[in-house]
Amino acid sequence: MDRRQFLRDIFLWSVGATLTIPRFTIRPALAAERLQSVLSLGKGEDYAALVARVLAPLGGMGHFVRPGDRVVVKPNIGWDRSPELGATTHPLVVKALVMQALAAGAAKVLVFDRTCNEQRRCYANSGIEKAIHDINDSRAVIEHIDPRKFIPVDIAKGRSITKWEIYKDALDCDCYINVPVAKHHGLSRLTLGLKNSMGVLGGNRGSLHQNIGQNLADLATVIRPKLTVIDATRILLRNGPQGGDSKDVEKTDTLIASADPVAADAYAATLFGLKPDAIASTVAAYGMGLGEMDLARITVMTA
Repeated sequence: MDRRQFLRDIFLWSVGATLTIPRFTIRPALAAERLQSVLSLGKGEDYAALVARVLAPLGGMGHFVRPGDRVVVKPNIGWDRSPELGATTHPLVVKALVMQALAAGAAKVLVFDRTCNEQRRCYANSGIEKAIHDINDSRAVIEHIDPRKFIPVDIAKGRSITKWEIYKDALDCDCYINVPVAKHHGLSRLTLGLKNSMGVLGGNRGSLHQNIGQNLADLATVIRPKLTVIDATRILLRNGPQGGDSKDVEKTDTLIASADPVAADAYAATLFGLKPDAIASTVAAYGMGLGEMDLARITVMTA
């Protein structure tokens, strides 16, 4: 869809029309079009420097963000938890990615999440709101979710779900950067990059936990990050996704970055002593040709 057509559809939506918007469906990758399975891995306690290091082997942020781009940086801000509890993306990682995007020439960088706990508390106590404000650049904006911006999207290649409401700004951007925190999840075993997409969904998200693996893979055919950066600076080993006890957290000072969202999730599983096929969404997304899960076929570059 070109931008003029998109604006016409949004006008109809804004005046209350019901949109099925099949033209807004993004064509999913096929098996023959697998994303480049290259992954960058880095460790370090200076998270701003670490972000720059893990991006460098992938061509730097300039490989993903062009001058004038409208960028979304999508962290996990879902819970009213402080950074050390490992339930949300580390604010310094988010800040560094936003600053990298700005340095690459982004016209605007939006940060948001549909939270599980009360949004104002989540934004404040995660430290992410302050981190974005501290950048002190009008192009960097952290905003609260506007329910009116959820629009129905046809999922043409969906095997389990064929339509869902998705946040307009996550779709209408030039570069979508997914920044999940790596942690345990009581229902899906782990929550990583593919599951972080639930933060841009409207509707009854809880219903998606039935057949969660295929549902997340279906959503991944339309929610397509150019870059996934998995925050494993501290990983929540138990009692996820909300956590709340620092004894459940292991500090690893690790970041994983890839243009292949399946490869990123596949490798992140190993940080928990799991094989990639232990995570249903990784298996389902691989089966739909959305990326690589075979560790032997993923090139890991140490940053």
